[in-house]
Amino acid sequence: MTHDHDLVLRPTAAQTEAALNPPGGRTGGDLVVESLAALGATTVFGLPGQHALGVFDALRRSDLRYIGLRVENNAGFAADAYGRITGEAAPLLLSTGPGALTSLAALQEARAASAPVLAIGSQVPTAGLGGGRRGYLHELPDQAASFRGVVKSVHTVRTRSQIPSAIAEAWTSALTVPHGPVWVEIPQDVLLAETPIPVVTGGDTFPEELPPRPELTAVAADLLARAERPVIIAGGGVVRADASKKLRQLAERLRAPVVTTFGGKGAFPWTHPLSLQSWLEDRHTTDFLEDADVLLVVGSGLGELSSNYHTFKPRGRVIQIEADLGKLESNHPALGIHADARLALQALLETVGERTDPSAPERVRAVLDKVRDRIASQELTLEQDVLAAVRKALPPRAPSFWDMTILAYWAWSAFDAKAPNTMHSAQGAGGLGYAFPAALGAAVADPTHPVLAVSGDGGALYSVAELATARQYDLNVTWLIVDDGGYGILREYMTDAFGAPTATELTRPDYVALAESFGVPGVRTSPETLTADLTKALTAPGPSVVVLPAVLRMFAPTHRD
Repeated sequence: MTHDHDLVLRPTAAQTEAALNPPGGRTGGDLVVESLAALGATTVFGLPGQHALGVFDALRRSDLRYIGLRVENNAGFAADAYGRITGEAAPLLLSTGPGALTSLAALQEARAASAPVLAIGSQVPTAGLGGGRRGYLHELPDQAASFRGVVKSVHTVRTRSQIPSAIAEAWTSALTVPHGPVWVEIPQDVLLAETPIPVVTGGDTFPEELPPRPELTAVAADLLARAERPVIIAGGGVVRADASKKLRQLAERLRAPVVTTFGGKGAFPWTHPLSLQSWLEDRHTTDFLEDADVLLVVGSGLGELSSNYHTFKPRGRVIQIEADLGKLESNHPALGIHADARLALQALLETVGERTDPSAPERVRAVLDKVRDRIASQELTLEQDVLAAVRKALPPRAPSFWDMTILAYWAWSAFDAKAPNTMHSAQGAGGLGYAFPAALGAAVADPTHPVLAVSGDGGALYSVAELATARQYDLNVTWLIVDDGGYGILREYMTDAFGAPTATELTRPDYVALAESFGVPGVRTSPETLTADLTKALTAPGPSVVVLPAVLRMFAPTHRD
């Protein structure tokens, strides 16, 4: 008897000939780029360094497209966005020690947002491994230890023959749900050594799917069918799983209102009669969620931001669908279903019956009216006008990337993303400097749409070097910098908590002149001309910078009430 798993694909005569007579002059670096190409990679991001030169030299002999950034952390953000937009593993090539460690903040964001990034770093020569302290440049006692608490998995290579399998294993890990960043490291001498190993051609990997347990979805379907006030919270897992259509089908079948988390923006139509939008930092929304007798949470761990700073206390039954096992019931007791959001929603659609509830849209409107009235009472017209201007200028399918800045905090709650997988921010890990380099990665992934990056002046200073990258590759990214003279949100936090801010005021450059010094067009705008200036910049080919001098304020929080 022959079993499927016993079948082996036999090489063709041409493949056999090529394997027996590999081209000369190849090194371990060639095995790296050949492995990536065999797995389906077409683009790599990174920054060269002394120990990694074997890989970068091999790029010269490959068909892979290389996008080089000026700072490793920014290269990581660009790879993160490429992975989010394409759903593919984004290779990130780094050097040893300082170069590798500089990427950690970006890899933390990728882990929090489930972005598939395949980081490949060099190592000191093999003789210096194991903490021997041979005094090599960039030497660390245990470089991989710095990554173990950040990435999904760590893969070490010590010989040339290990390279193809280690990269394939890492690739599979990055694309197994929940997606995330992985780390591979290879010593310098292994990368530089010539190799007789045949050219890598076989690279098929099969990330395992994560279906729900049928007995759990049966219970969930029964709870939802019998619920009187079901509500759905849709998180980033819905977007990553490309499950937005299934979410809408289930919500309409159940007549269940839907609120999207900040990571789940666009997972449900903003103007749908059942859409509670994204006002999670509002007590009216929190009260509504607490009143649900059955709350279905899909692709969210109900962390700090999604729970109104952990003030949310559900009174009904919670069903939680989550691909990250560690997040199941991590904040609230629930019927925990460890599964990919798409597969779990499909299982529910195959099981749950139709509900009738003509009052659901009316209850949704009542909540949104209360939210609207609360915001209207705070005299925040400027902030709402600026956000509306951005939305008007940005084409519906164009992606946007937001830094940790006051306008982004507004956007989390109040911005209509128009479509899934188009609005991205650094709210997973909360680091500064994400927006512009991430937007560059998105422009590389899909050049058919303009890309918008939104930063404050503080966050912009993390990324100004990448104006050179934008110009070098002529990437279609418009960078909106809201210049309020400092770390605006920290200024608000400190003033509120201590009566006065400290260390929040910044000396900053003339951003328009700075952009123009890189050969990037820049314009200074105003709230009144923002729509026109932003529209013009987004429709012009290549990179551009729009600077808006404005001091914006946040709406009052409700989690302290």
